Amino acid sequence: MPEKSKINVVTLGCPKNIVDSEYLLGQLSHGNIQLVASADDADTVIINTCGFIKDAKQESIDTIMEAVKKKNRGELKKIVVMGCLSERFKKELAAEIPEVDSFYGTHQLLDVLKDLHVDYKSELLGERFLTTPTHYAYLKISEGCDNPCSFCAIPLMRGPHRSKPLEEIVHEARQLAEKGVKELVVIAQDTTYYGLDVYGERRLAALLGELNTLDGIDWIRLMYAYPAHFPLDVIEAFQKYPKLCRYIDIPIQHYSDSVLKSMRRGMTQRSTRELLRRLKDEIPELALRTTLIVGYPNETEDDFKALCDFIGEMRFHRLGVFTYSEEEGTGAMELGDPVQESLKQERQAAIMEIQKSISQQYNESLIGKTLKVLVDSQDGEFFMGRTEWDAPEIDQEVFVRSSQPLKVGTFHPVTITDAVEYDLFASAV
Repeated sequence: MPEKSKINVVTLGCPKNIVDSEYLLGQLSHGNIQLVASADDADTVIINTCGFIKDAKQESIDTIMEAVKKKNRGELKKIVVMGCLSERFKKELAAEIPEVDSFYGTHQLLDVLKDLHVDYKSELLGERFLTTPTHYAYLKISEGCDNPCSFCAIPLMRGPHRSKPLEEIVHEARQLAEKGVKELVVIAQDTTYYGLDVYGERRLAALLGELNTLDGIDWIRLMYAYPAHFPLDVIEAFQKYPKLCRYIDIPIQHYSDSVLKSMRRGMTQRSTRELLRRLKDEIPELALRTTLIVGYPNETEDDFKALCDFIGEMRFHRLGVFTYSEEEGTGAMELGDPVQESLKQERQAAIMEIQKSISQQYNESLIGKTLKVLVDSQDGEFFMGRTEWDAPEIDQEVFVRSSQPLKVGTFHPVTITDAVEYDLFASAV
């Protein structure tokens, strides 16, 4: 047998990229390959890049250049670059960084495997090598996006929306449950579009119902729910299926009518408020998470004030803010980038200041209550957990003290004893 290649896979960007890397690792693990956790121990590095916004693109470039330095020192034999940045700028990257051996896009798993002399095994459909803690996993239900958002380059990198067959998703979820996964985090570029291209109708609610029947799965978390044309039967799903976390990530991006129109979001102030109010009214104890963009080219001071006022009115449980990033090939390019970076940063900070106060009040209201948490890890004297209102990596944590060890990946009741803006403190019951 030839000596095994030592391969390190570096994943940058969003959970969708994590899933792509896990499919790749699943195939590699069945080849004549030794997977290693660090580039220092590898002879080949595969970098799965992100190309979403300026900072993410720079991180990808920096990671590639670090690998190039290692190769030039003789510490690496091969560099393979794949993913979103490579899909979008393959020719430019190949010209600028000739030290990279191969560039592949977002849909070239077979080509990557061939390059590494690994045969693709179709019988491993849905098989993944988990890189998350083994008690939770991301479940990608579709690829690409058909929405025309003017600021977003994802369709350029990921292509049009393509739903995975429901049976394949359930099969993959069952495999994850058999591995010990207790929480499924449902993701896509747009989860609410699911099924429209394959079945002629949106089938997200039906999919959630199927996932709810799986043994071993306790929590199902819905992310990336596009607000325009939100399927209202999903609200009924939250009422019917107890495994659904009372949590929805629904990126509204803005609230001003003029900005939403220019962004091509398919929403208005009125429709945004009506949808969010309905979700809050009809799903008890729902935590809403949203994502916003400030500094969009036509955002005025009045537009920004309207957004701030709406945040104060709607009181999102969780909230993230990006500053506008000009992206080549998008509709908003023709508007230029007239908002100064310093003003973008000021607006971002102002919104997070509003959100900090809202989050503090929410958290203080939980003091004295007993909540169910999923233990993710141990950090010194604390066990780190999450409630159903908190997604992994992006939301707050619960710092739990316990007289007895709490096993990672298990659920425990805890009593909240203290709160700060974005974290809770608790004692195990």
